[in-house]
Amino acid sequence: MSFYSRKKRWKYFLLLTALFIGGFTLWYTNGLVEIIKQDEHRKMEIWAEAIRVLTVSDGSESAPMMNLINKVIAENRTIPVILIDHAGQVLSYNNLDAGRENDVQYLMKELEAMKHHGDHIFIDLGEGEIQYLYYRDSVLLQQLKWFPMVQMLVVAVFIIVAYMVFSGTRKAEQDQVWVGMAKETAHQLGTPTSSLLAWVDLLKMKQVEPDLVGEMAKDVERLRIITDRFSKIGTQGDMQMLVLSQTIGATLDYLKKRTSSQVHFHLNEGDACYQAFINPVLFEWVIENLCKNALDAMGGKGDITISLSDHKQFVCIDVKDTGKGIPRHRFKTVFQPGYTTKKRGWGLGLTLVKRIVEQYHKGKIFVASSQPGEGSTFRILLRKG
Repeated sequence: MSFYSRKKRWKYFLLLTALFIGGFTLWYTNGLVEIIKQDEHRKMEIWAEAIRVLTVSDGSESAPMMNLINKVIAENRTIPVILIDHAGQVLSYNNLDAGRENDVQYLMKELEAMKHHGDHIFIDLGEGEIQYLYYRDSVLLQQLKWFPMVQMLVVAVFIIVAYMVFSGTRKAEQDQVWVGMAKETAHQLGTPTSSLLAWVDLLKMKQVEPDLVGEMAKDVERLRIITDRFSKIGTQGDMQMLVLSQTIGATLDYLKKRTSSQVHFHLNEGDACYQAFINPVLFEWVIENLCKNALDAMGGKGDITISLSDHKQFVCIDVKDTGKGIPRHRFKTVFQPGYTTKKRGWGLGLTLVKRIVEQYHKGKIFVASSQPGEGSTFRILLRKG
């Protein structure tokens, strides 16, 4: 299993864990809300009964009984209530905004809200006289309803911030390792490359077959360029205004002689004067990696076409192959470190390409189109010079 696949599984596991915790919190809190709601309803039934007894009382009740009834009515300090008669006139209210006691519009607005979102109890006073007790959830119950949402929002913000900090730190550490490895590779390659250059000069002096020495010299020069590429990782590099078709053409000429004759390279220059600020050493590396990726996808047989065109404020470079293609859900995955479909390799080629294009050249690269069995097109956008 690749590093990317393991990473993806861990993301799914953490997501499912978060969903479970969130769901459990909502379920548990909703259970508490329902219990408190039922308790408040029972309190309102007792309160309504106390109102009924007090209203129909003829004074025959004992003093302790009347004290108890008055205490029941007075004990409601949390649940907003409005008592009205059968004609809709407000008789009394409790636990509303104390500063708006005489505001009729406010009372009517609260009454309408209780009718639509609250509950009510009928109070039968006898002889056809009826009163209605309307009430809504207490402030405590309303806060408890919103508590899981607020809690999940706070946790989500915390997780996002923690993830961003962790990702930033991890990325910085990865970049340091990446740069250190690249520079150490360049250092290790430097000495044998210099020696090979000397050996090529010696072979020329020995009058060895010129064509053979010439091709060997090209390979040694390519090795020197590769060393130069690695040495430039982690630095801004020397950016130059260059004609893109010339840089791309030189890379293709090198690849043609070292690739199977069953692979055909095509360069559609469009406007041959397309220019952009690039680092030639690193940009050649981009084209070379994309072509090698295409060669692997085609199995060493097919066509690779590089086309240049105008795209608003960008120069568009399309690298198209006739390989096996990429599923749509893998369009972004292919640039992830460690992603590869080959049995050998670390899956760093396209990751390098993305870093060079976006971090060094401030451009963009993405899979423009792909169909399984038909091929893929990678698109690079560079700002015009």
